[in-house]
Amino acid sequence: MKFTLSWLKEYTSVEYNPSEIAEKLTMAGLEVDSLENRFAYLDKVVVSRVEHTQQHPGADNLTCCRVNVGNLLADSKDDADADTILNIVCGAPNVREGLVVPCALVGAILPGDIEIKKSKLRGEVSEGMLCSAAELRLDSNSDRTAGIMELDSNLTIGTPLAEALNLYDYLFEVDLTPNRPDCLSVIGLAREIAAFSDPAQKLTLPFDNINFNASSNRGVSIHDFAKVEVFDPDLCPRYSAGMLINVKVCPSPFWLQDRLLSVGLTPINNIVDVTNFVMMETGQPLHAFDYDNIAKRRIEVKRAGGNIEFKTLDSKAHNLEPDMLMICDGERPVGIAGVMGGENSEILNSTTKVLVESAYFNPISIRRTAKRSGINTDASHRFERGVDPVATKDVLKRAVSLMAQVSGGTILNDLIDVYPVKHTPAQIVVNTDSLNLRLGTVLSYDEIQKHIESVGFKVERIDTNLMKVTVPSFRVDVTRAEDISEEVARLWGYNNIQTSFPKVPAKANAPSAKIILREQIRDIMNGFGFSEAVNYSFTSASACDNLLLEPSDVRRSVEDIVNPISEELAVLRTSLLPGLLENMRRNNAQQVDSLRLFEVGKVFIATHKGEQPIEKEMLTGIWTGLRNDISWDAKPVYCDFFDIKGVVQGVCSSLGVEQILFEKAELSICPYYQKGQGAMVKANSKLIGSVGKINSHILKNFGLKQDAFVCEIDMETLLSLTSAPCAMGKTTPLPKFPSLARDMTLILDTDIEAGAILSYIVALKTNLPIIEDVFIFDLYEGKPLSEGKKSLSMRIVYRSWEKTLTEKMISTVHADISKRIMEKYGADLP
Repeated sequence: MKFTLSWLKEYTSVEYNPSEIAEKLTMAGLEVDSLENRFAYLDKVVVSRVEHTQQHPGADNLTCCRVNVGNLLADSKDDADADTILNIVCGAPNVREGLVVPCALVGAILPGDIEIKKSKLRGEVSEGMLCSAAELRLDSNSDRTAGIMELDSNLTIGTPLAEALNLYDYLFEVDLTPNRPDCLSVIGLAREIAAFSDPAQKLTLPFDNINFNASSNRGVSIHDFAKVEVFDPDLCPRYSAGMLINVKVCPSPFWLQDRLLSVGLTPINNIVDVTNFVMMETGQPLHAFDYDNIAKRRIEVKRAGGNIEFKTLDSKAHNLEPDMLMICDGERPVGIAGVMGGENSEILNSTTKVLVESAYFNPISIRRTAKRSGINTDASHRFERGVDPVATKDVLKRAVSLMAQVSGGTILNDLIDVYPVKHTPAQIVVNTDSLNLRLGTVLSYDEIQKHIESVGFKVERIDTNLMKVTVPSFRVDVTRAEDISEEVARLWGYNNIQTSFPKVPAKANAPSAKIILREQIRDIMNGFGFSEAVNYSFTSASACDNLLLEPSDVRRSVEDIVNPISEELAVLRTSLLPGLLENMRRNNAQQVDSLRLFEVGKVFIATHKGEQPIEKEMLTGIWTGLRNDISWDAKPVYCDFFDIKGVVQGVCSSLGVEQILFEKAELSICPYYQKGQGAMVKANSKLIGSVGKINSHILKNFGLKQDAFVCEIDMETLLSLTSAPCAMGKTTPLPKFPSLARDMTLILDTDIEAGAILSYIVALKTNLPIIEDVFIFDLYEGKPLSEGKKSLSMRIVYRSWEKTLTEKMISTVHADISKRIMEKYGADLP
């Protein structure tokens, strides 16, 4: 929103300089983006006197002048008192010796980006320019061919023209937030500035002094000429109209053009210029119709009703939708309500009768129409934010009075005012104690009342600390007590509110065990060379089918999304595995064949319709391709089941989870694992998760061609097994005594799990603390072993923390362990 200081002063006496006004507006929530001197372009235009003239030797219509510009261009102290004489070629017919005129010096930039340079005209040097009032934009009605501007002969030569003519004005540009449409007018901003004064100044409104009947035709009423009918009162709660006859359309007077040009609007003609002027003045958009082009002498406000094409004032055709609100005459649309008028009823030089519209339209309707039609105008900008529904009639009187003044027209008696939906002012009960508590202030009842009444609110006392505030119709943004608090805060001054800090302890709460575990797992997986993936919590409804899950599997209890983004994201995921397999597919498609990814996230198991699904946090990892990066000194080796198994062991070991057991996976639970290469992971008899190789059918379902090994771990179960997730890793002293190792080879049935043997030996550590470690180093199946048999070789490491073990001691213990295993599992020695 742009306005000038001189325009502002028409409505309130301003006690502050432009910089102070800008600061106060900004601190009141109306940020001033820029402040500039309107007449800055006159800095290099001075008062000068023509000392001598002679006919240009090469042109009959040019005059060579010797012009005195004072001592502004003196080069030294010796020349300080000497006047500067410039040679200037002038084409004005009224130039003569002794004439005092404005002179634009070299370097001046005049309106229209005309830069004054030293040049030659028909061979004669010209060191400046003698200017007309039109060229200086000081009188747009003057004819540039009529001659240069003649100044008072008593003015001091060399004085800057702006100073000599007392041309003092500043242009403000305010960046308004959408909730303040009342400030999209000069009067609205004047109201704010008047409230800053102490005591608050009273506004001088242009409606107060309108003598509406001074130029009226007392014998003729507007009702004899026009009728207005509103068919959609929900979209147009009020429509007012006035009318003038005997209008003469012509250029506007200088004062009107100057007002418009000062805020960046282009003058068109006196009638249209008045509508733009009053809009900028009051914030109420207006529209003027050529009455002679209004069919059947009636205006109908209604929806378009169908898909029609309409040509607006800018000569562009627009396709209108059925629900767009239109201004129509008796036969056709003549304007898009609140947006732009039609070319078929625009004001032309031949117009003699003018019908003027002043209305209040539904902001949402105007916003929708402007967006869909792609038309953004000053009118739609105001209507879609909300204008004053009560002021339409007063603004209309102001407009038609000005039109009569600048066009010589006659105002018809009466106004049309169709007002089907009356405005009810909002009333808010405000507790002053609550207001002070909210703001951190100690303002009295009277101080609060003074502040809010200064900007047009009305206050009625209810109790010592209660007031009923009636919101003015132009403040569409104030609807509740908190809005009144904001008004008081900005009017009293945000800087006056004492800074206070919340009384909260500086010590923060420790993060939860879940968060700590999550971060630890991220660090561990990163250490294993895995990168974290973050996928949508949504997946395809076919994900369960692609994993070949059993019909009774709980993971088939999916929660449907009401408005899914796409079919591929139609349900909440019950497993992280489909997302990682999709990540693998996309990477393989980009020639990334070796990949290590993991994701920590929630899965969702549906319960009953309308109830919250069960949420479980899971860790899922996937490994495919090479075990290590390609290197010149080693052959490429592909990862296998034991690599992903080692990752799970490493995660558990890093978190202090001991006695990990890998049992054969049941296909009913993990149907996506290849037979013989899937295992359930347990610790302390609790199921942690699973690990295995994805079978070929699943790979095909996801569009994959290379092997993939995955692990799934239940984070909640894992957390229950970690003793202190936030503690540092445990340390043990270095052993003082040497260890001894003994191997053991057993012949077992193939269906006996090697992990069960290891777990049995580890369990013996409770009574045999000298067992330090046990691991498998060989496994064999085939001839000469019988069918259904396998050879399992293990190494047991013994160590005592108190003494050096002897061969005799170890042999006895080792033999006892072998005997126990053979008895328990039916094993034989080779």
